[in-house]
Amino acid sequence: MKAPLGTLAADAFLQDYWQRRPLLIRQAFPEFQPELDIDDIAGLACEEMAESRLVSGRFPQHDWRVRYGPFRERELAALPERDWTLLVQDVEKHYPPLRALLERFAFLPRWRVDDLMVSVAAPGGSVGPHVDQYDVFLLQAQGRRRWQIAERFAPELRADCELNVLQSFEPEQEWTLGPGDMLYLPPGVAHHGVALDTGMTWSIGMRAPSAADLFQAFGEWLAEHRGEGARYTDPSRPARGDTAEIDGRAIVRFRELAAGELAADGPFTAFLGQFLSRYRLAHEPAPPENPVDEAALRAALSAGAVLRQNPWTRMLWIRFDSQVAVFAAGKRYACHEETAVRVCDPQRLAEVTEPVPEPAVFCALLNDGHLYLERGS
Repeated sequence: MKAPLGTLAADAFLQDYWQRRPLLIRQAFPEFQPELDIDDIAGLACEEMAESRLVSGRFPQHDWRVRYGPFRERELAALPERDWTLLVQDVEKHYPPLRALLERFAFLPRWRVDDLMVSVAAPGGSVGPHVDQYDVFLLQAQGRRRWQIAERFAPELRADCELNVLQSFEPEQEWTLGPGDMLYLPPGVAHHGVALDTGMTWSIGMRAPSAADLFQAFGEWLAEHRGEGARYTDPSRPARGDTAEIDGRAIVRFRELAAGELAADGPFTAFLGQFLSRYRLAHEPAPPENPVDEAALRAALSAGAVLRQNPWTRMLWIRFDSQVAVFAAGKRYACHEETAVRVCDPQRLAEVTEPVPEPAVFCALLNDGHLYLERGS
């Protein structure tokens, strides 16, 4: 599947642009026709399970206002003619066919892709000039949008605003994007998008956990899976004159205590599998009404059923020293590499037929709700 990078090869993009500098790609998706329209996104913003927000305001007036969904249809119908943006996260999970769009970004690791966020904007609609700490691909799906960016800027934010809006912003480059055009922005680039027409922008955001995210999650994982772990020790400790001082030797030992857990390859690798296979917002998969055994799996596939991934489950695999394991929404399943590759690739998964390799693994994933059987009509 060709990467949506125009005439640029994926290797060249990764070497010259990825996490380095912005790139405008005209007609990254030629003659793009969105599968969902503005009414579809507005309807999704009214659903309880959808994460949505409505931003109104202008720059440089800084009259920003944020409201959070779910919304009522009459609220959205009563919106003014300009200066608002409706944003909905995780759209590809609510409408699984859009996962095919994310597969176009398979030149990046699957665990790196966070979600597809759709923003619907009236003329003048914006969320203000701001900075993201992750990579993002901004695909114009409908209408026109003007993007201004700056790589050198004053970082101060508005103190009176719920949004992380920059206090001041002087653009260095500017483009107008139409349907099918896409702008790639690495982390740390200030950008300001303003809708010129009523339209949609589809944002493919990349996952970039912070050190704080990692340590918090790792601490919780250690407490759950490793108990207390090692404890602080200080044999051969010399007498000290000032007992209130945390001396250099103690600091080194505490650092070694923490580093020892991080250096333990097996446990830390298992933690990463659990951590990276969970989405930003975890929705626990629901098991099927009737458990699936190996006989039922064989019968369903023989009758033409197709295996699919739960859209709220991120599936990854890791090679350990002596085995391979699939991680699905934080849970670990030991298997052979061939099975792991099939299970984690939606296209290869859909091609699984009888005889099923390692059927017990497939049944476990089905009964835990990470996979489901799509049966023919």
